Amino acid sequence: MLRPIAWSAALSAAVAFAFASPVYAEPTVPNTVPDAGTRPAPAGSLLLPGQAPPPSTGGSTYTPPPTVNGPLATQVFNARVEVQTLEQLLVTRLQERDQAKADLGSVELQLSQAKEAVAKAESAADSAAADALKEAAELPPGMFGSDLHGLSELSRLQRGERSSASTQDADREVARAKDAERVAQEAYNAALGRHQMAVTQFTTLESTYKTKDAALAELETRNAAQLAVIERQNEEAEQRRGAQYIGDETIAGKAAHPKAIAAMQFAKAQMGKSYVWGTEGPDTYDCSGLMWAAYRSVGYYQLPRVSRDQYYATRGKSVSKYALLPGDLVFFASGNSWTTIHHVGMYVGGGMMVHAPNSRSKVQINAVWWSRLFAATRVYGEVAAPVTPAPTTPAPTTPAPTTPAPTTPPATPKPPTTPPTTPPTTPPTSPKPPTTPPAPPTTPPTTPPLATPSPTPPDSPSAAPGTSSAAPATSDASPDSESSASTSASSGS
Repeated sequence: MLRPIAWSAALSAAVAFAFASPVYAEPTVPNTVPDAGTRPAPAGSLLLPGQAPPPSTGGSTYTPPPTVNGPLATQVFNARVEVQTLEQLLVTRLQERDQAKADLGSVELQLSQAKEAVAKAESAADSAAADALKEAAELPPGMFGSDLHGLSELSRLQRGERSSASTQDADREVARAKDAERVAQEAYNAALGRHQMAVTQFTTLESTYKTKDAALAELETRNAAQLAVIERQNEEAEQRRGAQYIGDETIAGKAAHPKAIAAMQFAKAQMGKSYVWGTEGPDTYDCSGLMWAAYRSVGYYQLPRVSRDQYYATRGKSVSKYALLPGDLVFFASGNSWTTIHHVGMYVGGGMMVHAPNSRSKVQINAVWWSRLFAATRVYGEVAAPVTPAPTTPAPTTPAPTTPAPTTPPATPKPPTTPPTTPPTTPPTSPKPPTTPPAPPTTPPTTPPLATPSPTPPDSPSAAPGTSSAAPATSDASPDSESSASTSASSGS
């Protein structure tokens, strides 16, 4: 009796435990809908090392320099930086498209040559097979045909004639030609795909650029008066900021290379020409195209075409803003990386640069944008400054003391010339006084004692100014006076 009761009790407990809510039971349905979650917003596209960031489709903002103040100036600054970035990227896409087109033409030529090689190989194989068929037709039929054929091949080799085994060589040549054709076809297909992708990228980017440039043109036209004032204020601010960087034409005894100066002169000669992106002259330029053409004019062909590539190629010759020389390249970026460079100009001295600003401007000279200067590089190394100007500066000061020197010597030699003339004049005059008055002999004895102690040169000019004045007259006219005296004597006699 107890055993069935115990079993029933145990079974009841097990059923009760089974119907109870276990720990792993499903949770109760909530009264509110749970949050399904949202995808995290991407922080940006993946960029490989050295790869430029993709252009923005709109609303790009950059950190404006201190010289840009106000909402209009900031808006125009952002739009110009975006358009200039698109222009430089568009030049890169243009180069990629042109390079892909050139590669496609090259592999297309290789494919054409491969197809011609296959056709020639097949033709040679057909002719070899025809010759082999003719040779086989000359042998008699029968079970000894193969042996006779071998003997025929041996006799042909002994005679130096062509063997019928050339059909095998022709077949191998056909196989090689077909393999080359297959490789050329694969290369052509790959080049065609790259060209089509390059064309698509260029076309898409060009459409974006045209839209952005048209919006910028409309913004600048609508606010032309305010922008003129802003540009003038920015120019003055940049000049004030650059006053601390402006130095002499020589830095630490070094001057710009003659070829750098010649490149600068070429760039300055293009002033007034219009800006058109993707052009390198001779009638229109963009900013990097002007630098590219300027240095090619002096024989430097290693400078790349795009501004950021120009910096990367010359980054080993970076110079401080305190040591700029004419011909140096000045680069401007929207960020802290060289991949954000969007404009380039050439330093001309005095804190100024020559550049092609944008599609609504011409090649001109402006103050360097010191507030947004990223870096400056030098294409040709500096040379020693000429030393000839230094000696020429004191040269004008030395002639001044030399001019009075010649004037004083002529005054001193005149007194020595008078004494020699006085002694010869006094002897002829001394015999005349005794002949004319007999009474003066009493006066001469008193005069000689006074004249003997003192030298005659000082007494002659001071004692008898009239005689000294008459003496030169007689000395100058002595030959005439003597002749006249002799004439009068002869006439008197």
